[in-house]
Amino acid sequence: MKNLSRLLFAMLLVLGYSNVNAQDENNPWQITIGANAVDFYPTGENAPLGDTFDEFFNAEDHWNILPSLSTISVSKYIGDGFTFGVAGSLNKIDKWGDASVDDLSYYAVDGTIKYSLQNLFNSNTFEPYLGAGGGYTWVDEVGAGTINGTLGLNVWFNENIGLTLQSAYKHAFEDYLQTHFQHTVGISIKFGGADTDGDGIYDKDDACPDVAGLEAFNGCPDTDGDGIEDSKDSCPNEAGLAEFNGCPDADGDGVADKDDNCPTVAGLKALAGCPDADGDGVTDADDSCVNTAGPAANKGCPWPDTDGDGVLDKDDNCVDVKGTVANNGCPEVSDEVQKQLNEYAKTILFDTGKSTIKTQSAAVLGDIIKILKEYPNSKFTVEGHTDSVGSEKLNQRLSDSRANSVKEYLVKNGIDAFRLSALGYGESKPIDSNKTRKGRANNRRVEINLAK
Repeated sequence: MKNLSRLLFAMLLVLGYSNVNAQDENNPWQITIGANAVDFYPTGENAPLGDTFDEFFNAEDHWNILPSLSTISVSKYIGDGFTFGVAGSLNKIDKWGDASVDDLSYYAVDGTIKYSLQNLFNSNTFEPYLGAGGGYTWVDEVGAGTINGTLGLNVWFNENIGLTLQSAYKHAFEDYLQTHFQHTVGISIKFGGADTDGDGIYDKDDACPDVAGLEAFNGCPDTDGDGIEDSKDSCPNEAGLAEFNGCPDADGDGVADKDDNCPTVAGLKALAGCPDADGDGVTDADDSCVNTAGPAANKGCPWPDTDGDGVLDKDDNCVDVKGTVANNGCPEVSDEVQKQLNEYAKTILFDTGKSTIKTQSAAVLGDIIKILKEYPNSKFTVEGHTDSVGSEKLNQRLSDSRANSVKEYLVKNGIDAFRLSALGYGESKPIDSNKTRKGRANNRRVEINLAK
């Protein structure tokens, strides 16, 4: 009972040792439970005891082995590969060197600072270590202090569980206690960890280690308690529905309140959650004829729209051709048309270093003019670009001049001047590398883009 009390005392001593830094940062605590063997033979004393390391592995003749649970140790990671631990051990001594003795009780409490050599071996499985420390050992109720040197090996089966093999040389300070070896084998368990945000989830398992959260979300918070973690919740401070990424829908119209212009009245998704009683595409709040369908341009009241493009005839510059509201009822320049314009424009050729257009560009300019005339209400910007050869100032001037040359050509050939503007960008907007001849050629270009 007295021996067990001392073991428990050792355990409590370590568990109370909580002011050192948090085995590694992720698993700072280690507990080892196992058996030990005590060898009083190789102590460097006179006969009948041998010299140090004599018959070191002669377990049959010299080792006192208590095969049951006889050793327990607890240690904590300090930092930079160092750990501090305390161990308690029990044994029965019937071999003292080459001599036999009656069963003497043996128990010890030892404190050890260990240094891991794992990084030197670049292995996650094998962890050799060295240790130094001291303790107190009793043999048959007579005790003495010892200074200890330790060599050991942890063999880790996984991140937390492993086998520990250790030999400690214990030099006694009193003549009545012989210097001796104590060998230990046991199962070790690493556990614990840092918990920066105090949410009960260790940082190594916490997806949000700096913010307190819930275990269900790997340590991340759900501020509004709607079952959707904040990082995936579009409305983290207001409880909502999963289908709306955590945002509420007060009127139940399928439009989340944050996107609903009429959050208290059920409406249509197409109208941002607002109602449209006559179905004319104008919300009731903006419709002057709530129960009679009409175009938006007339606040929802009926007016002629011959081509049905949503632009009233009185405002439609192309009454018989369906167009767009943005283009006053005339056809909009499509992406395909825009692309074709620039396919033509980039082939316009100039005299080297000048803004004069070469005569062989007349055909492609004619194609451009045909396209522009198909969209009489659309406005365009003629843009000039250069490569990076030469000074930036010269390139800016040249791009301005070339853009204006193209504009003037188009105006002279039937395009209204008010529909065109010219602008040079110099070398500021390359579309290819200026480090190759081909890239520079691509960067020397004219573009004709729809003005928006």
